[in-house]
Formats: sequence, C-alpha cells, structure tokens
Amino acid sequence: MLVVRQEQPEDIETIRSVTEQAFGRSAEAHLIEALRMRGQVRLSLVAERDTQIVGHCLFSPVRLKAGGQGYAVVGLGPMAVLPALQRQGIGTRLVQYGLAQCRHADYDGVVVLGHPTYYPRFGFVPASRYGIRCVYSVPDDVFMALELRVGALQGYGGTAQYPPEFNAV
Repeated sequence: MLVVRQEQPEDIETIRSVTEQAFGRSAEAHLIEALRMRGQVRLSLVAERDTQIVGHCLFSPVRLKAGGQGYAVVGLGPMAVLPALQRQGIGTRLVQYGLAQCRHADYDGVVVLGHPTYYPRFGFVPASRYGIRCVYSVPDDVFMALELRVGALQGYGGTAQYPPEFNAV
C-alpha cells in the first residue's frame, strides 16, 4: 500500500538518496537541502510503500511579480521516485496530494518546470497562456502553470521568480 505524508526530520537522508537516484546526480538533492535551510519549503511530501520512502515531492514559494503586485503561487519540484518504481503511479499520487494541499492552503496557482507530456494530466498548461513568463530561458512547453481555483491566474501575467537556490541547479 502506498501512503503519501508530510516529510519528517528523520526522512531527510532517505529523501536525499531517493532524489540522487532518480536524477542520477546530487544537484537536486542539494537544492532541496538549501531550500529547507532557508525556510523556503511550503510543502514537502514523501511516498511510502511498506514503510520505505520511494518518492518525494517539494513545493516552494515562487514570486509572481506583475504590476507591482505579488500573488500566492508555489513551484512544484523537484519531484523524485526511485528509478525501479517509476511509471507505477507514485509520482502521480504525490502530485495529486500536493495539489490538493496547495488548494487547501489557498494558493492561487502552481508553476512547474517539467516534462511537457507528464504534467498536463494534472491540468497544467503552458504558463504563457496566463501571460506568465519564467525568469529562466526555457522552452514555452516546459514551463507550465495550473490554476487552483477557476480564474485564479487570469490577467496576472508577469515573471515567475524562483528562490535563488534554484540558480545553482
């Protein structure tokens, strides 16, 4: 049985290991640790199967600056699942649970830099449809946004700015 829950302090080393295995490098694990150290984690979830952590998903604040106003938006990622267990719905469960928690926390929307064939299943569309640009130079189809309430991102526009820790990845 798969259980999705909040990260606990005793999970940190396992989260690092799962992330390094999933990405095949340590940059994303360092990013998670740096965000955690600076208090930039809004939601950190683990997926457990038979008491073993097999996946992790993190949400951090993203400043959406438009017309001098800021909006309540979070960024999804990094998200990792052990390579041997990928394509079994673990990532899907993490994202679905995380999005539900973000809705409950009254965020306006979520942005993600990710695979253009994976995230649309959750309702993500190119962020440019809302006039939202990424501070990084990335293709339009990999920077996506999701409204957490109908109309929540309509007319916002602006540039999504990630915490500075993302610059190191």
